[in-house]
Amino acid sequence: MDNTFVHEDLNAVIRQHSEWLANQLHSQRESLFPPDAEKTMRKFTSGEAAALLGVNDSYLRKLNLDGKGPSPELTAGNRRLYSAQDIQALRLLLEKTARKPGDYVPGRREGDHLQVIGVMNFKGGSGKTTTSAHLAQRLALRGYRVLGIDLDPQASFTALHGVQPELDLEDGGTLYDAIRYEDPEPIRSVIRKTYIPNLDLIPGNLELMEFEHDTPRALAQGNAGLFFFRVREALAQVDEDYDVVVIDCPPQLGFLTMSALSAATGVLVTIHPEMLDVMSMSQFLRMTADLMDVIAESGADMSHDWMRYVLTRYEPQDAPQNRIVAFLRTMYGEAVLNSPMLKSTAISDAGLTKQTLYEVERSAFTRSTYDRAIESLNTLNDEIADLIQKTWGRT
Repeated sequence: MDNTFVHEDLNAVIRQHSEWLANQLHSQRESLFPPDAEKTMRKFTSGEAAALLGVNDSYLRKLNLDGKGPSPELTAGNRRLYSAQDIQALRLLLEKTARKPGDYVPGRREGDHLQVIGVMNFKGGSGKTTTSAHLAQRLALRGYRVLGIDLDPQASFTALHGVQPELDLEDGGTLYDAIRYEDPEPIRSVIRKTYIPNLDLIPGNLELMEFEHDTPRALAQGNAGLFFFRVREALAQVDEDYDVVVIDCPPQLGFLTMSALSAATGVLVTIHPEMLDVMSMSQFLRMTADLMDVIAESGADMSHDWMRYVLTRYEPQDAPQNRIVAFLRTMYGEAVLNSPMLKSTAISDAGLTKQTLYEVERSAFTRSTYDRAIESLNTLNDEIADLIQKTWGRT
């Protein structure tokens, strides 16, 4: 019997496994979103559309009967369905006769500064990307002009929005193109429209790691300048185009995260309320503070409009979690958002098909499970929207 053990080259094995997985994910995407493998947003019931617009369902029906605004799709059961584009058109129509500016189009007005929200955590599994994606989509559906930036080389935020990093971004197309040290591209060249009105995307992939490698080299050669301002300076090129920028930061404290922090006006730190995660966060916060001190000493203004903690994957029936939540609220007070993101099979099941909960039909889940999860997400994201409004001097 031949017991010869064959040693394999680890690099070759990892590369082969990577290619297998990429091909399978591509096949899965094509089977989920035929025929052109592009995602589309689902239709919304009249009740959902009314809730997004802040009006009564009966008022939407009256608008339709009066021939005002887009005509909804009628189902066999005589239910009215509105596309995301329909809702945006209605929003613009209603704003024309609003009692006060911003009732239906809540974005920036003259004098309001661009809100740049960095969503971050040092530890994987904290719900960072889930938080970023649902926040960006909810704000866009509520009428804000949103730019979502995937700054995480693992690019889960990108995949959730219908772009497969290893296949769709072979020739660049990430923020790295706009912040690299040699021949940076205009940021508009890497912005792409999504299937959701008001939401644009700058995707990410492994190319972003080049910034982590380039920066020490540029610093050593004296060519980096104030490297941590590169994201801020790139965003300045499109300042007037958006109300809110949501940045899904990498899960480590590197040069990309430092640059995102320097660009941010608001910071969300995701916390999974388990003791190991809280212990990890203690180290994360200490390292972040040390890094921000270094940046501040270089002349950066590190003041922010706000910083908040988001409780993610929260289970209300879990007694140890509740003790940790009480501990955090006692210590940080209003810095912990009132609304947690509940742990839900609906959110994780939606992720299996690379979708957010806003993209899947309610009928795909048990109603109570879906309603509980969507209410949790809406309440959380609307609390953040209220923070944005307060920053602009509105209540």
